[in-house]
Amino acid sequence: MNVKAVVKALEAYTSCDVADALSKLKVPHGGFLAGLTMWSPKRQDGPTKVVGPAYTVRYVRKNYENEPQPGGHYIDSIPSGSVVFISAPARSINACYGGLMSTRAKYSGALGTIVDGRLRDLQEHRDLEFPVFARDVGTTAPAETMRVAAINEPVRLNSDDQDAVIHPGDILVGDLNGVVCIPQHLAEKVIDLIPSQLEADEKVAADIKDGRLVAESMKEHRSGVKKR
Repeated sequence: MNVKAVVKALEAYTSCDVADALSKLKVPHGGFLAGLTMWSPKRQDGPTKVVGPAYTVRYVRKNYENEPQPGGHYIDSIPSGSVVFISAPARSINACYGGLMSTRAKYSGALGTIVDGRLRDLQEHRDLEFPVFARDVGTTAPAETMRVAAINEPVRLNSDDQDAVIHPGDILVGDLNGVVCIPQHLAEKVIDLIPSQLEADEKVAADIKDGRLVAESMKEHRSGVKKR
């Protein structure tokens, strides 16, 4: 399947569905990227979903002189149909993503932005109805404390609790439940696994509404779910 076909197939599913499939494939934490939640177009509300290949941007602290300094602005080279993933230095106080960036990203055909750090200009993103996920919100621009050092290279999630790397082209799925990263080489397998688990869960839900015990129903219906 090409990337467009993968994205189209995944649009029917939630991040939880994807995480369940990735767990079967032994991806740690089902690909969940902890701490990244929806801020726009609403705060943790509504049916907004983003599904697309990652376009990654890595910021470093401004005094890291040995890090590369890419030419041009990352926002001007976003591929249409991508999801922008921005990595800020851990525990950054300044924001690294603002309203003008969403204006350009939307114009370029990006599907949404995920910020491993702070965003700012929150109302501007919402006025654009542009999906943005982030760790937190702030007021101050990045120039004082950080700069871009890498574009479309692997970035590591800022977390002391999990070891997760987002590679360019990995499929990012974000919705009300959070953000999940599908390693690119596993995307088709995820699509293959999800339908049988959804069918089983629908049958379990119907049984529960009819008064059947959960353990009994799960034993019957989940026994045939695809494992790999």
